[in-house]
Amino acid sequence: MLIVIGGLPATGKTTLSRLLATRLGAVHVRIDTIEQAIVRSGLARRPVGPAGYIVGYALAEEHLRQGLSVIAESVNPLAITRDAWREVGVRAGVPVAEVEVVCSDLAEHRHRVTSRSTDIPDLRLPDWQEVTDREYEPWERERIVVDTSGQTPDASLGVLLRRLGRS
Repeated sequence: MLIVIGGLPATGKTTLSRLLATRLGAVHVRIDTIEQAIVRSGLARRPVGPAGYIVGYALAEEHLRQGLSVIAESVNPLAITRDAWREVGVRAGVPVAEVEVVCSDLAEHRHRVTSRSTDIPDLRLPDWQEVTDREYEPWERERIVVDTSGQTPDASLGVLLRRLGRS
């Protein structure tokens, strides 16, 4: 199965993706990691454009064809990226679940943005203004929405697992 997790920065995507990957024994493909590796290689500067997503699509498809489930995590802000992830699942012949992670409490979201740190060397995190100004197209199709505000990561995982039909 391909589980595509998207949402604005600091909504809890990475934490939720890691917990889910551990629970399911799935591969976690994180676009931030890929993009920062491309930047460190000297081949590009931020923003790297579509390169990180294209590498992510290829890695996800490869893992899916090996019979592994994949958690693909990125902001996934555009309909074109969302469609591309779905195409990965179609090509690999696996079901696709789309998940949008939100933090509906703006004060909590802002606090997360301004207080978090990164585990990816040299990755510059966006500030609050960059997060709020970011291009992020509304979702036009059905998806699972997980609101992480006011709950623990484990509680958010429980919500997601129930919505995925897993215990």
